[in-house]
Amino acid sequence: MKEIGISEFKAKCIDKLKTVQKTGEPLLVTLRKRPIAIINPYHEAGCQKRELGKLRGRIIIHGDIVHSDFTDEWEMNR
Repeated sequence: MKEIGISEFKAKCIDKLKTVQKTGEPLLVTLRKRPIAIINPYHEAGCQKRELGKLRGRIIIHGDIVHSDFTDEWEMNR
């Protein structure tokens, strides 16, 4: 992680933010050599790759789940 002093960050703020977004590397902002903030790139939640089929083979379906008749298994007390 790169480190930058607060005065330099203030002078080059826009350029540093664009660099963080472009490279994806966080930036540590310091004040008198003490960390005060970490700048991380923003990632939209919807832009992540979906992993379709990730759970394939982990579920076993017994019988027909679309056309099931449960009348024998449910009894109504009247």
